[in-house]
Amino acid sequence: MSQRLRKVVFPVAGLGTRFLPATKVVAKEMLPVLDRPLIQYAVDEAVDAGADTLIFVTNRYKHAIADYFDKAYELETKLEQAGKKELLAMVQNVLPKHVRCVFVTQPEALGLGHAVLCAKPVVGNEPFGVILPDDLIWNRGASALRQMAELAAFENSGVIAVEEVPREQTNKYGIVDATPVSDRAALIRLMVEKPKPEEAPSNLAVVGRYVLPGRIFSLLESTKPGAGGEIQLTDAIDALLKQERVLAYRFEGERFDCGNKLGLVKATLHFALQDESLAAATREFVAAAK
Repeated sequence: MSQRLRKVVFPVAGLGTRFLPATKVVAKEMLPVLDRPLIQYAVDEAVDAGADTLIFVTNRYKHAIADYFDKAYELETKLEQAGKKELLAMVQNVLPKHVRCVFVTQPEALGLGHAVLCAKPVVGNEPFGVILPDDLIWNRGASALRQMAELAAFENSGVIAVEEVPREQTNKYGIVDATPVSDRAALIRLMVEKPKPEEAPSNLAVVGRYVLPGRIFSLLESTKPGAGGEIQLTDAIDALLKQERVLAYRFEGERFDCGNKLGLVKATLHFALQDESLAAATREFVAAAK
């Protein structure tokens, strides 16, 4: 795991049913937080962590993400002719020049573990990151994945992002039982996918960031369907614990669960308050709404 993190996997094949009817025609990862789609925040985080190969695991119907990162000839021509240089630069720079996108199809919705497994031919046997774009993590300094990649390289181990959740919500997350080894890192003893609150070993929940070794793929190949009848990444990581160390990491930053409407609203308000041109009006609106 001391190898530099070069590849990041984005499982984006989900249907986004919580945002219907919008997601009937718009990929949920393309829902905007202000003027940028969720996937842009996730990609920026991967690039900040050092990645130069972005692997999108999608389904046969979702073309918007590929279109977003492709060149928009007609739009760029019109912006150039109109002399709108700032807008042109914005459109042309959604990705740095050295970063490439690879799109892989998940033929069936068989779970997060299966989606990650679909990326095996591109990732190979090297360490890689996984970002779930629904979890938007904001930080003024190093991104959450960058923090994790640096820890993974230093400790020569896998690293999983975690945060505390109310115990009554443990049935919505993978939950870890871990022994602290520093202020923010803990050695994972076991992982359980979506346990009932009374059966959960802790309230420390796995959230949408992972740095994993390539050997996780062989474990995923032998992982049987678990919670929800799906191939769970959590189950494969639990098997990995028997072979090597994996750390749980409490990242520096604020997470917005944009997989639901309230989380997307909170994220939008947060970023509006960070925007000098919108902050005052946003505060005024929120105060009036009370």
